[in-house]
Amino acid sequence: MKRLILIKFLLFFCIIYGQDQSDYKQSSNIKDGQSVPDFSFTDGTGKKISMSDLKGKVVLINFFATWCGPCVQEMPYLQKDIWELLKENKNFALLSFGRGHNAEEISKFSNAKKITLPMYPDKEKIIYTSFATKYIPRNYLIDQNGIVVYSSVGFSTEEFEVLKDKINELLK
Repeated sequence: MKRLILIKFLLFFCIIYGQDQSDYKQSSNIKDGQSVPDFSFTDGTGKKISMSDLKGKVVLINFFATWCGPCVQEMPYLQKDIWELLKENKNFALLSFGRGHNAEEISKFSNAKKITLPMYPDKEKIIYTSFATKYIPRNYLIDQNGIVVYSSVGFSTEEFEVLKDKINELLK
């Protein structure tokens, strides 16, 4: 009897897990190997920046929300393991967009968490919806030619290590 219950539980878990993974993949509008959409945004100084302005650089695009637990967990890793190491590298850019947030909310969050990496509002989720329909945090790594070479959803230290390795490979 216990064995039958265990088998049913494992089968149920596999069905649920399989649906979740499929849902994550289906929720992405941009897949690895595709060109990054050309979008523009305004930086903190009021300067308009386009993705096409960053061609020739390795670009990491991160989507987060201040209320998202995994996003908050990921931010110190982005800050310490990527931004602090690569902010002076002229061949690299990090763009972190607050999905559904305005500039004031982003500023409060970055000050409270002592985050100095570049964070931009995406109040209407216009940039986010160019990439995905749901789920955060999300990361998209873009090569020098504007091609998405790696993407991830959610946060785990193991996957973050893969992201760091991919960035380092592209910057060699």
